[in-house]
Amino acid sequence: MGRNDRLLTLPEVLDELGGVSRRTFYRWRELGHAPKCIKLPNGELRVWRSELMAWLETLREAA
Repeated sequence: MGRNDRLLTLPEVLDELGGVSRRTFYRWRELGHAPKCIKLPNGELRVWRSELMAWLETLREAA
């Protein structure tokens, strides 16, 4: 993790993804298609920004 890395809240992740719904994100998690998340003791999810960017890169289609 880089110096500028930080944990994103789920609303921040959804916003980064262009407004994907919470329901869709949880469905992706069920299917194993979401970025790796950290589950806090209170049940909230967090995603490292670097993890989100790496996950998005895996979705890039070859030109």
